[in-house]
Amino acid sequence: MELFKHSKDFKMDVLKEVGNIGAGNAATALSRLLNKPIDMAVPKVQMLTFDEITDKVGGAENLVYAVFLRVEGDAPGNLFFILTPEAAKNLLGRVAGMEASEEETLSEMELSALNEIGNILAGSYLSSLADFTSLTMYPTVPALAMDMAGAILGYGLLQFGQMGDDALLIDTTFLEGQDEIEGQFFLIPDPESFPKIFAALGVPFDND
Repeated sequence: MELFKHSKDFKMDVLKEVGNIGAGNAATALSRLLNKPIDMAVPKVQMLTFDEITDKVGGAENLVYAVFLRVEGDAPGNLFFILTPEAAKNLLGRVAGMEASEEETLSEMELSALNEIGNILAGSYLSSLADFTSLTMYPTVPALAMDMAGAILGYGLLQFGQMGDDALLIDTTFLEGQDEIEGQFFLIPDPESFPKIFAALGVPFDND
């Protein structure tokens, strides 16, 4: 039993390190894109079951913005960067320096900026995971959608078939003075991919 506990703790330590390095890489990339310093808090990393994901974003009927892309290569899967509408507007206003519109929905320019920010974040975390595992992992062109969380996750299922039972959640928090803007990054590997990822790290995979 102690061996399984050690395995679980070690897996989480590795994933937290991936999250920390990914956050640092993302902050650097966004700083270059926006030509201003961007700070990000140390991310919170969790392993979730697929069914727990919608609960983390406020429920299946909660309206969200999501940048979605497919991960291809040695360990394929699906990747989502999810924000509430309020967090999306705050992110664009405070971090990207865009003037907030009075419309409830985002403009084409705001949507494009949000898609690019999500793409940079996703690429940074994916690159960190690929470096850690020495697996080939690369993203497809991202897509941006605004819909209920359950519908967005269902789209991933419809497009690419059954997702894995486990998801990696990295809570990403941008810091602007005393204000915090939180988004959630979900990596949902295909059923056969998590064992490959942990095998590449020398860690036995189990579903604990």
